[in-house]
Amino acid sequence: QVQLVESGGGLVQPGGSLRLSCVASGSDFRIWGAAWYRQAPGNDRELVAFSGVGIGGTTKYADSVKGRFTISRDNAKSTVFLQMNSLKVEDTAVYYCNHAGFWGQGTQVTVSS
Repeated sequence: QVQLVESGGGLVQPGGSLRLSCVASGSDFRIWGAAWYRQAPGNDRELVAFSGVGIGGTTKYADSVKGRFTISRDNAKSTVFLQMNSLKVEDTAVYYCNHAGFWGQGTQVTVSS
């Protein structure tokens, strides 16, 4: 059973930064991609960023976060990160980690002045 534990969410002002972490257990982390999704109230869950496997693995971003968010992974620590800069009010959502077909419990990100 794969378990994913997210952390790093919180309340931040527009223009601020947050770094989300997702620690995986129960999987061979290196052989699976990892992704961050988000879901705002009333909206469908949407892909934010994806990190493939291997050295220089593929990364993909939603158009709305390109240039502001960066996904990275530390295979030795079975952890995937999402660095979020220049946050906007519209980034407010619950952020979920996805890895090996499993979901984390989510972490709330609120961007508000």
